Amino acid sequence: MAASWRLGFRGIVTGMKWTKLHKCHAFPGSLLGCKRYVFQSPSVLGAAPVKVLMPALSPTMEEGNVVRWLKKEGDVVNVGDALCEIETDKAVVTMESNDDGVLAKILMQEGSKSVRLGTLIALMVEEGQDWKQVEIPAPESTTAGSPPAPPPATPAVAPVLHTPGTQKFQLRLSPAARHILDTHGLDPGKVNASGPRGIFTKEDALNLLKQTATQAPVAPTAAPSPRTPAAEQPPKTSVTLPASPLRPPGSMASFTDIPASTVRRVIAKRLMESKTTIPHAYATVDCDLGAVLQLRKDLAKDEIKVSVNDFIIKAVAVTLKEMPEVNVTWQPEGPLLLDTIHISIAVATDRGLITPIIRDAASKGVQQISADAKVLAQKARDGKLLPEEYQGGSFSISNLGMFGISGFSAVINPPQACILAVGMSRPEVTAVQESDGSLTLRRQQLMTVTLSSDGRLVDDQLASQFLIKFKANLENPQRMALA
Repeated sequence: MAASWRLGFRGIVTGMKWTKLHKCHAFPGSLLGCKRYVFQSPSVLGAAPVKVLMPALSPTMEEGNVVRWLKKEGDVVNVGDALCEIETDKAVVTMESNDDGVLAKILMQEGSKSVRLGTLIALMVEEGQDWKQVEIPAPESTTAGSPPAPPPATPAVAPVLHTPGTQKFQLRLSPAARHILDTHGLDPGKVNASGPRGIFTKEDALNLLKQTATQAPVAPTAAPSPRTPAAEQPPKTSVTLPASPLRPPGSMASFTDIPASTVRRVIAKRLMESKTTIPHAYATVDCDLGAVLQLRKDLAKDEIKVSVNDFIIKAVAVTLKEMPEVNVTWQPEGPLLLDTIHISIAVATDRGLITPIIRDAASKGVQQISADAKVLAQKARDGKLLPEEYQGGSFSISNLGMFGISGFSAVINPPQACILAVGMSRPEVTAVQESDGSLTLRRQQLMTVTLSSDGRLVDDQLASQFLIKFKANLENPQRMALA
């Protein structure tokens, strides 16, 4: 009876999967002694996949590039496992998994560029599910409250610019396209705009220029009228068009577009923001490195290797500790006094300039600062910096002395108030007046440093006082050990 009941009930719900839970041995041969089954609904069998979205790995990140996948399709993934490497606007950051499961489908392959935040880049399923049969969800439709997406551009009639008696339409031009059109006096209404949202791009302008050059008709020579003598014909005039500044004569393309990386675009944006919103002020002083160089030699005898830049970092940190009014940043609501001294050091990489941070530099010795700086500089060149290793600095240092630069002015890294530009050292012989009034020639190893300061936070007097204290600290390295 038990068997017939089970088969009969299963026949009613054919096609559904049954899972054996247990067998009861208490009453063999009865209904209670049958194998018990439970029906699993299709929603449980084919649960929705877990979406892996492009995350925000830095506060200013708007899009990222998929550099490399560290897991492949079918691999088991645990919480905290490294999924892939994402290039943000600052560095290459390892993205970790927030869920357990199996990586079922990679939607954004390695090398995918400019992937917006929130974009679906992969799918995961729970362990035990068939990851090969994962269904890719359809793109989410626009909500009722959001405006509908603009229809795709169709090769319709070219937009009308200024036609008498008709409505005026505004044509959106890219800066490069506007320059080409203005230089050659071209009418953009003759070519359909191919850019996103109807933008007339540089390629459209070049196509129009090429089309105009190939279709320009040759003006026919007017034959003399039988009633008009040839001598009375108007003289022929020749018109020479000015050569384009974008290309040499006879060449249709003399430039190459260089794709800007995410890091390069962010650097350009921040530099423009700094120079247009921060009133830069500059002050310069020469420092004698004689004592620092001698101390380096003494430390090298004990196999302690430190650089001049390590002493500079320490001197800046100690000076900020002595002058906390310089350790400030500018916020939308006004100045903000910082209670930590984190020194940002500029490091040049293949992707651009990045500023890893020596944290709590005032409380560290020169040897510890040297070790931290080497590790951070290597991670910056490898693109392995974590967000907390390049965000939150209070003062920046840019050293171009190793490139043979004697002196320069650096651009402030907002929201910081100051950046110190360091040049190369040079030997000089100067005349020093002794206490008795006599002059003594002294050989010095001088280094020029220039402080760029935010005039809203650090005025000229405060900047001068900072440089005087910095000079005193650097020229007396033993004194910094007591700070």
